[in-house]
Amino acid sequence: MAPPANRRSGFSRRAQYTMFISYFAGVAGVLLGVVLLVVSFVQPEAFSGLRNVAADVTEPAGHATSTARAKGKDVFGTISGFFKAGSEHARLERELAVAKVRLVEATAIQLENRRLKGLLGLSQQAPRPIVVTRLTSSTAASTRRIATLASGENDRVRKGMPVRSEMGLLGRVLDVGRSSSRVLLVTDTESLVPVRRATDGVPAFAQGSGDGGIRIKLINLGLNPLHKGDVFVTSGSGGLYRPGAPMAIVREVTRDGAMAQVLANPSDADYVIVDDTFAPTPPPAITPVPDSQ
Repeated sequence: MAPPANRRSGFSRRAQYTMFISYFAGVAGVLLGVVLLVVSFVQPEAFSGLRNVAADVTEPAGHATSTARAKGKDVFGTISGFFKAGSEHARLERELAVAKVRLVEATAIQLENRRLKGLLGLSQQAPRPIVVTRLTSSTAASTRRIATLASGENDRVRKGMPVRSEMGLLGRVLDVGRSSSRVLLVTDTESLVPVRRATDGVPAFAQGSGDGGIRIKLINLGLNPLHKGDVFVTSGSGGLYRPGAPMAIVREVTRDGAMAQVLANPSDADYVIVDDTFAPTPPPAITPVPDSQ
């Protein structure tokens, strides 16, 4: 006859020993845990050696984890830096453009000072601006290049005053209202500004071409000395515009001059500076010495 399928452990001595040992091990483990817990509360330093050994054992794994975490931060930093590279590059380009303009302006001022000291023995200091105001609008697709300022007669703005940004000359005040003014930009065909090359003072006129650029017309005709990349600044001849203000950079040389790109773009200028008109200092009068006879 076959034995029943659900036999109890009491019929097998081996099964009884296994159950007893498992119960005993469980109870012993619980008692040992209780004893260790009590000892850890009563005398915490008793297991410091074991904790040190455990720390030493787990240290390589912790080091590997921290290294992986640092590598992960580097990866995420590289990815975020990749996405920020575009805006950072644009910011650095703007700062580089401003730095180039400042260098050109300093070179022009140095040349002007040397010329004045050599001819007149005088030095000129730029006066304080009339007002710093916002450029509210400017034409970009018309043959006439006109801008609007948020300042007028109430802010001591007068007709003919030069208007510039941090990048260079923008134009001059054309009409003045109570609280606004219209500016004739240097790119307008009616604009004509006396300029000179910043490096050696080659004289010329800058006339607006009506398409966002200007045409450089040399005063002394002959062999064209201009090159692509030459920077022109205001010369101060005839008054109105103070000498040394950055104006334009040559992009194409022509037979009698060049086509140039303005340094100060009205679309990029938020706030502008209105200066007083420039009045050149006349040279000192020379008194003739009478002949002694």
